[in-house]
Amino acid sequence: MFFSRKPAALPTRDTALPGRSKPIPTAAAHFVNGRPIQADAPAGYETAVFGLGCFWGAERIFWQTNGVWLTRVGYAGGITPNPTYEEVCSGGTGHTEIVEVIFNPAEVTFADLMKLFLESHDPTQGMRQGNDVGTQYRSALYFTTPEQERAAREMIAAYKAELAANGHRAPVTTELGPRGDVFLAEDYHQQYLAKNPNGYCGIGGTGVSCPLPQVKA
Repeated sequence: MFFSRKPAALPTRDTALPGRSKPIPTAAAHFVNGRPIQADAPAGYETAVFGLGCFWGAERIFWQTNGVWLTRVGYAGGITPNPTYEEVCSGGTGHTEIVEVIFNPAEVTFADLMKLFLESHDPTQGMRQGNDVGTQYRSALYFTTPEQERAAREMIAAYKAELAANGHRAPVTTELGPRGDVFLAEDYHQQYLAKNPNGYCGIGGTGVSCPLPQVKA
């Protein structure tokens, strides 16, 4: 990934890059499980979108989780339509790097995935994650159901309290909102660490455990 200094503020609609009308090319199939990379969620399954820094390492965390049916990486939360990786890295699109996760809630709940998300990065770092600096590395969760939103808000509040109790006083900066447009990243980013086992992974958590809600979503 890129380590040079990037803009610390998001662009506006007037300053964002124009993008393009057609999607950029991506992979046809998931490199690990062979499923179509653009498959719809099967009946009864759910989708959620997580941003926790560099999407190379983030995606591996989720595809290795039992009950996850498909993962794919891309860009969300921004303005520019159909951006390229280089455009996102410039800070001129407003997107953050994300993993879109399709999962079977009978095998793994959204709360389980939310716990994994919160514990796998530091959600207090603002427009960065460790050495990865820029708006595209900000923490984000884009929900797809009211139940996901409720669980996410409850768990973020609970984790904020746990962090404070363990000496982490910085505010949680996770961007929380409904799933909007998700633009899939280029072929070589999909399942990057399966294709490149010794590749860069900047994912790391705070070491603080996140409590699950009493009734898991």
